[in-house]
Parts: sequence; C-alpha cells; structure tokens
Amino acid sequence: MAKKVFVFLTDGFEEVEALSVVDFLRRAGAELTTVSISESKTVTGSHNIPVIADSLIKDIDADSACCIVLPGGPGAAKLAACAPLDKIIRDFESAEKLICAICAAPSVVLGTKGLLSGRTYTCYPGTEAQVRCESGCANWTPEMVVADGNLITGRGPGAALKFSLRIIEALFGKERATEIAEQTLTA
Repeated sequence: MAKKVFVFLTDGFEEVEALSVVDFLRRAGAELTTVSISESKTVTGSHNIPVIADSLIKDIDADSACCIVLPGGPGAAKLAACAPLDKIIRDFESAEKLICAICAAPSVVLGTKGLLSGRTYTCYPGTEAQVRCESGCANWTPEMVVADGNLITGRGPGAALKFSLRIIEALFGKERATEIAEQTLTA
C-alpha cells in the first residue's frame, strides 16, 4: 500500500526544500501530492519559480495521508496563518502521524503554536526565537536533520536532501532510504 504524503505550498516557499522532498519521496514510491493553501494551484517560490500544485487544500482528504511536509522560506508565515492547515497539523499531532518541517517552518509554523514544547528540533538559525513553550521548553539543536517521535525537522536548504532521506527512512525503512541515496549519489 502506497504511503500518502502531502507537501503544502504557498507563495514564498523555499523551492529546494519543497521540490527535493517531492522528487525523493516520489522516487521512493510515496503517493505524494503537492497542495496549494491558496485559491490557485499556481504558487511562486521565494526565488520566483512558479510551480503548479497537484491540488488545493480545500479539495484534499487530509485523513487519508500518513505524512505532511511543511517547507520553509518567507512563505512559512502564510502556512502558519492558514486555518485549514492549522487543523490538519493539530489533527496529525493528536494522531501521532508524521509531521515534517524544514528551515523556518519548524519554528514559524509549529513553534508559534506551541507544538515543539518538550521536543528536540532544528530550524533555520535565528528563527528559533519564535518558538513558544507551553508544556515544557523545546530543545533546539544545530544538527542538519532531527527526528523526535512523529516529528522530523531540517535546518534549511542545505539539509533538504538529508531531510528527504530521513522522511523516506521513517516511511519506508532504512534500506529504501539507502537505495534512494545511492541512486541520487547522496550517499
């Protein structure tokens, strides 16, 4: 059975972080859907690269997925402000489904909602100041990729490939992640 994954996009998303995940997870066999949080499937990344998402957030069945991915970039604030996405994130956290965030997204999207409390995470340097602790302080680390329970975080664009491989490992196992790393010369 295919693993269903949603990667959420909005204007200002970091292209390397989003599209590396899309490429690597599709190579691994995930049923991956890119999802625009706006009313248009066309979203423009932070470096003016337009991308056409597969679906709109209003048209997806979030319960059908086992993993969500939140790319960083200036668009992270728009992800954080999106009420339908907030509900999806909170439902995933409650169900202990896999939540993956990279660059500014761990702090700006998850941290401002108190969802990093008591967790170890990484994010783009300097954005950790936005993390709100409610039930215990979050533990920031400068590592490139960090897994803590159902949460995988990445530091920034330079971590995008390792971040993608760590998601593959969580979904498909270490052997499949190693295969993709070898195929893409990432090993």
